[in-house]
Amino acid sequence: MKKIQIIPSDLSSDSSVKISGSKSESNRVLVLNSIFKNIKISNLSDSDDSIVLKNSLKNLNKNIDIHHAGTAMRFLTAYLSTIDEGKFTLTGSKRMKERPIGILVDALKKLGFDINYLEKKGYPPLQINGTKSKKSIIKLKSDISSQFISALILIGPTFKNGLTIELEGEIISKPYINLTLHVLKRLGIGYSFKKNIIKIDYVKEINPTEYLIESDWSSSSYFYSIVAIYKKINIKLNNFFKGSYQGDSYVEKIFMKLGVKTKFLNQNEILLSSINGFKRPSSLLFNLIDNPDLAQTVAVTCLALKIQVKITGLQTLKIKETDRILALHNELSKLGAQIIFDDASIEIIPPLDLNKNIEIFTYNDHRMALSFAPLGLITPLIINDPDVVTKSFPNYWNDLLLLNFNLKFKN
Repeated sequence: MKKIQIIPSDLSSDSSVKISGSKSESNRVLVLNSIFKNIKISNLSDSDDSIVLKNSLKNLNKNIDIHHAGTAMRFLTAYLSTIDEGKFTLTGSKRMKERPIGILVDALKKLGFDINYLEKKGYPPLQINGTKSKKSIIKLKSDISSQFISALILIGPTFKNGLTIELEGEIISKPYINLTLHVLKRLGIGYSFKKNIIKIDYVKEINPTEYLIESDWSSSSYFYSIVAIYKKINIKLNNFFKGSYQGDSYVEKIFMKLGVKTKFLNQNEILLSSINGFKRPSSLLFNLIDNPDLAQTVAVTCLALKIQVKITGLQTLKIKETDRILALHNELSKLGAQIIFDDASIEIIPPLDLNKNIEIFTYNDHRMALSFAPLGLITPLIINDPDVVTKSFPNYWNDLLLLNFNLKFKN
């Protein structure tokens, strides 16, 4: 297994990093482009997930393997169902076959689509027999993965009578639903979202459109972490917009509490730098119900800054690439932290001094490698299976080298 050793080093004081387009936004636009065919996309994500989805949509084979790409699994399940007379087998990695998809499949079946399980009920792989929708209203509990809801929204414009989604209860990860709706709006597709009812208009075709994808706020979080931990560095990032619809743009507000300020420059650039005279709090509480993908970055940064932190709203983390709450517990404990956790929260009590030369396991989860790497600025550590970052951020290690991180690659 490959490993990367990270040894504390002095970083360049002023640096620029180019982050590719948002994975979340890219995947939504790719599906809509497959429906309408005339969207010219720029700044597409270079993540494995987006590449897998793009290739799958470009070459609609009978057998489609999306490997570890969870978003692709959810979005393709819905999209392939709408292709009249199409017959597809949709599968993925061993971990993908452990990630539940029954809620989405049940909803699609209620709408009249034909989907069957090939192995374990409620989980991939799936046999999808494409057909036209027969109904146009679906009720769903809203405490489910927002990707299930977004998958339905994306196929909504294909329903002759439009699609109405009635959500029951508290909505989890609502910004991701709003992002999906914002993409529709940019393409001229009508919708409404009032109270807990989403209505999507039927659209036969859209005007030819040039679509610039905003860079990925989730990926920016690791550079916020670097600035918070190292303090003596300014980092400029490109293609980030004020008033972003990406839920993880909330990272800007989170890291103000961790000593990092964000300045919007001309030409959609942001500059990350330390807050002068920042007083480190002894403890913090974050509810990340709308931003669960930031949990690992926030946890590691607070550990580095010796801030006791409790993070709540994490009920979706157990069905991600790994059980992220358990993974955080395991790796943070090895570094010396005390951890209290349950199915929806984690509390981290940092040690006086971090343990050194700890091997961080990544559990086939890109965000474990991405979020723990900045910790190498203050304690030597080893990241196992570093290539896992290609799922969302293929150029990550090269970007850290440009910042003058001391990385040693080992086989």
